[in-house]
Amino acid sequence: MNAETLRVIVAQKAVEATDICRLELVRAEAGALPAFTAGAHVELHLPGDLRRAYSLCNDPAETHRYVLGILKDPQSRGGSRAVHEQLKVGDELNISLPRNHFELDPKAESSLLLAGGIGITPLLAMAEQLQREQAAFDLHYTTSTSERMAFAERLANAPYATKVHFYLSQENPAQRLDLDSVLAAPVAGRHLYVCGPQRFIDAVLASARQQGWDEACLHWEFFGGAPTDSAADTAFELEIASSGQVVPVAAGQTALKALLAAGVDVPMACDQGVCGTCLTKVLCGEIDHRDLYLMPDEQAAGDQFMPCCSRAKSPRLVLDL
Repeated sequence: MNAETLRVIVAQKAVEATDICRLELVRAEAGALPAFTAGAHVELHLPGDLRRAYSLCNDPAETHRYVLGILKDPQSRGGSRAVHEQLKVGDELNISLPRNHFELDPKAESSLLLAGGIGITPLLAMAEQLQREQAAFDLHYTTSTSERMAFAERLANAPYATKVHFYLSQENPAQRLDLDSVLAAPVAGRHLYVCGPQRFIDAVLASARQQGWDEACLHWEFFGGAPTDSAADTAFELEIASSGQVVPVAAGQTALKALLAAGVDVPMACDQGVCGTCLTKVLCGEIDHRDLYLMPDEQAAGDQFMPCCSRAKSPRLVLDL
């Protein structure tokens, strides 16, 4: 453990919905947990040297626990499977300090929260914070079936229950979430926050933009990386500026895996270009950005990239490592 990690104990573990478990983590040592803001996540250091980022979904005002809702992904690369199959009450593990790339805008006059599936987790914390601040908001939450709707009971009994709208796309197709209707007539000062599968976020953002929402009022967080066509990938090199070491990256290899194999320590978590943990400064070279973390203007600047998924257009990238 170091200054960037925290030792915690699994105080509770329960089935929250089909293939979704709820974890409650408490500090292994006496004292309060570090504060966090709505939209924040922590990285769990899991068996098999895996690190995975999950959103905190309890009220940010709480200091005695962190609550997570974790989907067992059928395409799991080991992280969510380890949580569901190996973690048990009483286990100790290291986690990162809370980080937030999906914060509420303090200038917003009202907020519209849209959740698809497990994307409800960061929006739960947002709803708690907005309610406590007596801010105006509405939460729309869609899943395929009621069995897959996590935290439904908590939302139904929340003090803000009248602001929550539920949709079950398979059980009641006639009452599916109508994005164009929900997003119609954007109001000045109203901000949109959306989280869930990529297709859901793409649809929400497309509808919002079509109906004239200000881009500065759109906020989103993905729970999975974007699919990419790797058939045309070619080899390139990474140069470590501090040592001059040159690391070759094969056509079928990620830059992150090449760096780790060469003994270069790079922090990582999601391995999908979503969380920002492995963000690395680039001093020279042309980047092939494939992440979902950097904004378009940040990608255009060409001075940082995500080695877990992005590549090089030039023969070599020089990294500030």
